[in-house]
Amino acid sequence: MRILISDRDLVIEIKAGSHSAMEVLVKRYYQPIYSFIYRKTGNKDTAYDLTQEVFMKMLKRIHTFQEKAQFKTWLYTVAVNHCTDYFRSKTYQVSKMTEELDEQHSQDSAGVPYIFEKQEKRREIKNAIYSLPDYQSDTIILKYFHDLKIKEIAQIMETSESTVKSRLRQGMEKLKGLLKRGDDIDKAK
Repeated sequence: MRILISDRDLVIEIKAGSHSAMEVLVKRYYQPIYSFIYRKTGNKDTAYDLTQEVFMKMLKRIHTFQEKAQFKTWLYTVAVNHCTDYFRSKTYQVSKMTEELDEQHSQDSAGVPYIFEKQEKRREIKNAIYSLPDYQSDTIILKYFHDLKIKEIAQIMETSESTVKSRLRQGMEKLKGLLKRGDDIDKAK
């Protein structure tokens, strides 16, 4: 029988200098944090780099963690804030411009690109989520892709539960409108 050590106990051990507790905690949360960041950025390499940076920040700031909150909530807050900082950075602006130029070049050289319908729909949904304001896209990603509870999202986003519910409802309405508009354009063609 395997005994699962709580996040709280691991944090206490980390604060006392335990490297093995740190490894357990990183292994426990690496994939969910990477997945969240990948959904935010849409780029595997960038998500990998940002995930590494989030865990470095976690290690530097673990002493500030207050045991009143859940560790998972605190770590997602670090990830959300780190992504926000990244999107404001010059690094992001330059990479976005380079990506757009590369995409334009590949379309020009490929003539008529062949894209599977499923991949196209995924891209359409991803683009629709990216077009939402950050507070709505973050809320939707945390709720529907990471299955966090409203209360946890409220703590991460540093807002009330009713605001989270409102952001989810408004964001989903906007997504439906954006996706419907895209379908209408496709039908018109």
